[in-house]
Amino acid sequence: MPSVMAIAAHPDDIEFLMSGTMMLLAEAGYELHYMNLSSGDCGSTQHDNETVKQMRRQEAVDAASLIGAHYHESICDDLLIFYDEEPLRKLSAVIRTVAPTIILTHSPSDYMEDHMNTCRLAVTAAFSRCMPNFQTAPETAAIDQPVTVYHAQPYSHFDPLGEFVQPSYYVNVAGVQDKKREMLSCHRSQKQWLDESQGLDSYLITMQELDAQLGTHSSVFTHAEGWRRHLHLGFCGADDDPLRDTLGDMIHKA
Repeated sequence: MPSVMAIAAHPDDIEFLMSGTMMLLAEAGYELHYMNLSSGDCGSTQHDNETVKQMRRQEAVDAASLIGAHYHESICDDLLIFYDEEPLRKLSAVIRTVAPTIILTHSPSDYMEDHMNTCRLAVTAAFSRCMPNFQTAPETAAIDQPVTVYHAQPYSHFDPLGEFVQPSYYVNVAGVQDKKREMLSCHRSQKQWLDESQGLDSYLITMQELDAQLGTHSSVFTHAEGWRRHLHLGFCGADDDPLRDTLGDMIHKA
């Protein structure tokens, strides 16, 4: 069975940026894997770190279960996702165990470092999957299997310098908006935090507005998630494009 692994920084990033595409892949027969590198421990003005970790882990588990995704434990804390040896070895072990057909991860350029470092870790961990001399933690055998990596839109669709990021593909997520909203609603702890820290009046409305903005930009769909395919070298064949090949008329090339 083909599989897709979403690798994001924080609990709720997958819901905002990737979950609609995951649902469509599940409908096409893909097994789903869900991993946030960070515990999300700084995402509160009311509770201490350990309390927030427990709350947000359960919220993420609940969200993943709504779409039948396998949940993978976090390996870092907020603002401490660094491109470093320990998280790379840990993430590499998970990727070798899952052996995904597709990896979905953050944009290489985004509004915060946790997102960008998650992207770098995901890319290198995927690249190292077939290298037996790269030791993972725990030690996991290398795999000889291609993987195609896709980058989501940056949050807000703009890079840190305020430039719009043009996706290569638009995926039609209009039909799964209600399920995306249900998944994001699992992250109940984030409503007040996002209101206070980032001025989001309603994180549920914001998610739908971001999808609607990209849908309008596509000139084809009403709501869309955007993707760019990572260069194939070291990952997959030059013509491998399973997202395009699987989603048919639910995907539109820019």
